[in-house]
Amino acid sequence: MWWFLTPLIVLGALIVLFGVLVFLGRFRNGALLRPLVARLARIGFMRRFFTKVSTAALERQNPELASAMRKISGVAANPNPQAVQKAMSRLTPAERRAYLQASEAQGEEAPNRQARRRVERMQQQARAPGGRAGRKRKRR
Repeated sequence: MWWFLTPLIVLGALIVLFGVLVFLGRFRNGALLRPLVARLARIGFMRRFFTKVSTAALERQNPELASAMRKISGVAANPNPQAVQKAMSRLTPAERRAYLQASEAQGEEAPNRQARRRVERMQQQARAPGGRAGRKRKRR
C-alpha cells in the first residue's frame, strides 16, 4: 500500500535539495555555497559539470573572454613565460583586451618584477592604436 508513495517521497526530497542549493546560492552571494561546490568538485563528473556550466555562463556574458580563456587554458597547466607569451600572441585584440580587463578585475599580481613588466607591456600594447607600444625597444 505504501509503495506508491515512494516516487513522491524521492521527488519531494529532490525538490527540497534543489531549493536548499538555490537558497545557499542567493544568500550572501553564494558564500555558503562555495565550500560545498569546492568539495563536490573533487568528484570527477561533478568537476566536469561545473566547468561546463561556468564556461557556458561565461560564453553568454562575455564571448571574447570565453574565447581567450579557451585559447589560454592549454597553457594554464604549465605556465612558463614563453608558453604564456605564445598563447597571448594567438589572441585577437578584442580577446586580449577582455582577458586583460578580467585579470585586472581579479587582481592577479605578477610574482616578480620581470613578470610585472611583461604584463604592463601587454597592457600598453592593448591600449595603443594599432596594437603596438609607442616606443621602440633597443636590440641587443
